[in-house]
Amino acid sequence: MKTILITGGTGLIGSALSQFLAGKGCQVIVLSRHPKQANGNISYAAWDPAKQTIDNAAIQKADYIIHLAGAGVNDKRWSKKRKREILDSRVQSGELIVKALTEIPNQVKAVVSISGIAWYGDDAKRKGKPAFTETDTADDDFLGQVCVQWEAAIQPVESLGKRLVIFRCPPVFAKEGGAFKEFKRPVQFGIAAILGSGRQVISWVHIEDTVRMFWFAIENENIQGVYNTASPQPITNKDFTLQLAQKMRGKNFIPMYVPAWALKLALGGVSVEVLKSATISSEKITQAGFQFLYPSVDAALDNL
Repeated sequence: MKTILITGGTGLIGSALSQFLAGKGCQVIVLSRHPKQANGNISYAAWDPAKQTIDNAAIQKADYIIHLAGAGVNDKRWSKKRKREILDSRVQSGELIVKALTEIPNQVKAVVSISGIAWYGDDAKRKGKPAFTETDTADDDFLGQVCVQWEAAIQPVESLGKRLVIFRCPPVFAKEGGAFKEFKRPVQFGIAAILGSGRQVISWVHIEDTVRMFWFAIENENIQGVYNTASPQPITNKDFTLQLAQKMRGKNFIPMYVPAWALKLALGGVSVEVLKSATISSEKITQAGFQFLYPSVDAALDNL
């Protein structure tokens, strides 16, 4: 029986992943600043990345670590304080894992850490080149550089002899929340809200494929390094919005363009991500043997 330690285990991905792993018979330990009572195969242990403290026993029990911790990028407007929270929550938590694995005797075989496709920037900078791949350099904007420091913070676990996998994840579509819930909101009122020009490409992934990919990384020792987790079929914002509206309301909706200036006014810096076009390659993870259950938006929407 595997014991898997999860940071960020109460978020959208972490909650689904904890249940998935528990269903596989794993013992799951969720690191939290406010540990809860154990529930079946899922228990909780204390940590505080800002104070660099962690439950030593949790590290000693773990066979694998899945690192998901980080303040929500789209939860609030990007004030100077919020930008610092977004960066620090990722860097400090990664540094704490490295520190713990260095100082505490352990049997951890691998660390699987999340990152983001914000690493890559906008398609416009590609000038007609194919989709972004894992070897492309990081963008120089705020989130691109957050991703650089995020990945760098966890990288030293490799020097400790641990297998390291980094998943660059796009927006995750799930019933419980996240980007998909926001896309659905106006459609519930009969409005298909097309953002900006609508031509920007959305790279995305279904929550079920996301959690399966983490399990795939744990189960396969040949999986190492950086992988994109985006589905094989990205889609434009306009096409996605119209497909979603048709699935939800048939013909009973009105397409409406939301101009870029209005999004910038409402969302501030976050609007950069909403309006960005990002075509991300999934070739590396599929060549490694992973099969998507929901490769297309049509299949994902039927499920969700």
